[in-house]
Amino acid sequence: MNTLTRRSLVAAGLLLSLAATVSAQGWPRQTVTIVVPYTPGTGIDIIARTLAPRLAPRLGQAVLVDNKPGASGNIGASAVAKAAPDGHTLMITVNTFTITPALMKSMPYDPVADFAPVTKLAYGSMALVVNPTAMPVNSLDELVQYAKARPGKLNYGSPGNGTPQHLVMEVLKDRLGLNIVHVPYKGAAGANTDLLGGQIQLMVLPLHTALPFVQQGRLRVIGVSGEQRNPLAPDTPTLSELGLKNLEADLYFWLAAPAGTPPAVLEKLRKESHDILAMPEVRESLLKQGLVPSPSTSEEIASTIRNDVQRWKKFVAAQNITAD
Repeated sequence: MNTLTRRSLVAAGLLLSLAATVSAQGWPRQTVTIVVPYTPGTGIDIIARTLAPRLAPRLGQAVLVDNKPGASGNIGASAVAKAAPDGHTLMITVNTFTITPALMKSMPYDPVADFAPVTKLAYGSMALVVNPTAMPVNSLDELVQYAKARPGKLNYGSPGNGTPQHLVMEVLKDRLGLNIVHVPYKGAAGANTDLLGGQIQLMVLPLHTALPFVQQGRLRVIGVSGEQRNPLAPDTPTLSELGLKNLEADLYFWLAAPAGTPPAVLEKLRKESHDILAMPEVRESLLKQGLVPSPSTSEEIASTIRNDVQRWKKFVAAQNITAD
């Protein structure tokens, strides 16, 4: 390589670096919109509305939350994938995003290639719970013994085929060798009602949903997802502690931008998001909703997303699971 060529390459690299810096310095030039691909009141929406008003003064522009529900999150996610990669359109989503590609024959976007993950924001534990009257067990060992003595006679519910509650329970059944019948409902409300009424015996629920009923004695938690105990239930063992290693059943939430967004913009968003998550009032507010702040690097959350997309594709195909 001659000297002129080397100098040209160095100059080109400096120009690219300068362009990224300039684009970050000039950003944002207008309102920043955080798309939530689900309805108001969901965990994603709560996180977005906690983050947005605190992010706005740090960026010097208004930050709005735009709910775009529908098609299992695909409407909102597709809008973000097609948006200009200039840092003015963002998305907060949850790991149902990594399940949907396994259940649909075609997708309006590539869940990996079309997005630039910024940071993980929070997680929520899932709990394996039983109705203690309909299924009088106190531990995972007792649950396995009880179920194996009644193959095909016990029922578990979920908000619908292909939901995280459904797939996590199918993973548990597969790992434990259980024959328990899945009863899909049209949403969580009906499933929760029948669990409390004893029409179904067990279920996987978000921990914060289960806890009020546990405190009333109407449900019993057998174990929770995650490698570490959840601060909302520090005395409750994880399923990992009980022998179910690498279950990876937490709900987790992250911030993303369209692919091609300048790295300096992504880094600014990551830093400001981490600073906000470190605020005591933010942590307390999220914990009250069952959400544990859990910031990450961009590389860490990107790797998790890639791995989960492949993991669910393989599992759904192997179990012949279909969407509603």
